[in-house]
Amino acid sequence: MESYKAEYIWIDGTTPTQKLRSKTKIVPLGENPPIWGFDGSSTNQAPGENSDCVLKPVFTCPDPIRLGNDILVMTEVMNTDMTPHVSNTRYACSETEKKYSDFDIWFGIEQEYTLFDGIQPLGWPSNGFPAPQGGYYCGVGADEVFGRPLVEEHLDACLLAGLNISGINAEVMPAQWEFQVGPIGPTAVGDQLWIARWLLYRIGEDHNISATLDPKPVKGDWNGAGCHTNFSTKQMRTSYQPCIDAAEALSKKHELHIKNYGFAIEERLTGLHETASVDKFSYGVSDRGASVRIPWQVNVDGKGYIEDRRPNANMDPYVVANLITDTVCSSAKK
Repeated sequence: MESYKAEYIWIDGTTPTQKLRSKTKIVPLGENPPIWGFDGSSTNQAPGENSDCVLKPVFTCPDPIRLGNDILVMTEVMNTDMTPHVSNTRYACSETEKKYSDFDIWFGIEQEYTLFDGIQPLGWPSNGFPAPQGGYYCGVGADEVFGRPLVEEHLDACLLAGLNISGINAEVMPAQWEFQVGPIGPTAVGDQLWIARWLLYRIGEDHNISATLDPKPVKGDWNGAGCHTNFSTKQMRTSYQPCIDAAEALSKKHELHIKNYGFAIEERLTGLHETASVDKFSYGVSDRGASVRIPWQVNVDGKGYIEDRRPNANMDPYVVANLITDTVCSSAKK
């Protein structure tokens, strides 16, 4: 009987930052990937005496590594009674998206990450530090950019998988990079970002390079790593005032968002290195030192989107999309 490989991917129960897990199932050709299970006691999701957890397929795409008929399967973790597991943040995001479906919500997420060779950033000298920041952002040349072969391979893999990847660029700190996902809906952007993260880690195995989403991978005068989140509704895409209203709505729930925007966020949001202070909310046109930036083109066009610059690189996109959608859309409905 002909068959294909389905790589089931899920988010575990590790705290304070969840990790990705995956395993392979052989599925008869022509059949959809079925519900499956795993040992939750090994992933911080169940006790040993009642260890079974359920994997419910929610999104599939071609597997760009194995190729052929093989696929990647993003799953939700469920309890054995098919209720959402406490670690399942996707379910709440999808319910919020349905609640505000008339807003036609779009998200575009900019995932920053840092490449490491062992215990130090890729390409950094074994003793001391590289030259100060300045020439690395969107740089070119072996003395400015480290890890491009892996980054290009990751981009190609994301495209082969059919993900909505918008682009890549080298970031401000050497060995730091970014890829962008979107614009797509709140739940879909989470599905695709998690798959893109999985591909980044998996391809890193072949290069013996690890990628970290640590928000401050190197202490001192170096940029941290964020996950800037661009957001719009159909109202924002046709008029300027809803963009201002969205920023104002976010200002009223700053503390709630900060608590859910990634572990150790205070290490990154210091008011330096293109960030706002963690305990203050601000927004402004073209201001990368603000909590929320209104792009200059949006100001010129009188419509568009806003960029929430607060989320950490290690944030859960389902949680962030859920929060932003609910905060902005509930305020707009009042």
